[in-house]
Amino acid sequence: MNAQRLQGGIFCFCAMLVVLATSVIGRFEPQTELIVLSALIIVLGIPHGALDTIFAYRLYMIRSPWEWLSFGVIYIFLAALVVCLWAYIPVLFLVGFLLISVAHFSGDLTSGISPVSRVLYAGSIIIFPTFLHASEITQLFAQLVGHAAAQLVVPYLTLLAWPWLLGTIFAIVVCARRNVLTSIEIFSVSLLAISVPPLFAFTVFFCGMHSARHIIRTFIYSGQSSWRVLMVAALLPMVGVVLTSVLAWHFLKDTPLDTRLLQIVFVGLAALTVPHMILVERVRLSGWLKGAST
Repeated sequence: MNAQRLQGGIFCFCAMLVVLATSVIGRFEPQTELIVLSALIIVLGIPHGALDTIFAYRLYMIRSPWEWLSFGVIYIFLAALVVCLWAYIPVLFLVGFLLISVAHFSGDLTSGISPVSRVLYAGSIIIFPTFLHASEITQLFAQLVGHAAAQLVVPYLTLLAWPWLLGTIFAIVVCARRNVLTSIEIFSVSLLAISVPPLFAFTVFFCGMHSARHIIRTFIYSGQSSWRVLMVAALLPMVGVVLTSVLAWHFLKDTPLDTRLLQIVFVGLAALTVPHMILVERVRLSGWLKGAST
């Protein structure tokens, strides 16, 4: 519990620092920014999903090599279906990715917070960038799924922005009565999403809040006393992610560098999120370790 509260406090401090820094210093050169942020997502964000082996081990009692092979095949098959969706029905891919992201990120907050507040919190990192960076969001989505899909989806996000902000302000006030830190977390994510360029804001949120909190909870859930166990559990899946990324880099060699990076990172995230959620949401919805998510 203390570790999660400490992580929440550190994230809020860092989020405010990033908001201040970007307003004073400004932005890096776009391609440099994309390369650095993509690297951070891969190094600091994706490893939390590599810990799915912990959940497979404890939830489904997977032990034998054949069981692990079967688990791996099913996991990869589900991820491949998402990649196929991106390739053939990009609009559905984008809408689905945004919706499952909201559902998944809503689990970040501590227990006892209402579902409405959770959804408002989770949606803020996706919707609020349209206040000041709608054109950049459109450009990023266009690189990811094409101009037609981006121009179809972004206007709806823009339309939701003001009602979502009013709801989020209400959620911040309500949560403050129950859990001050949670209220500050929602405020920090919202301010980050509004003020900071979209990809930068998402990277800080994904690595500093979502991934970090998930890793801490997984450590608690695992019942282990050493972080080394988690490192070993994540090693082979991370090797798989790196090899798959290298393979994707080769197949997308004719795609411009910026677009290639964006597609590998975010299509990869979407592909991994589906099997990841199938494992993790069952645990989250049951309260993690007997309600230890607080």
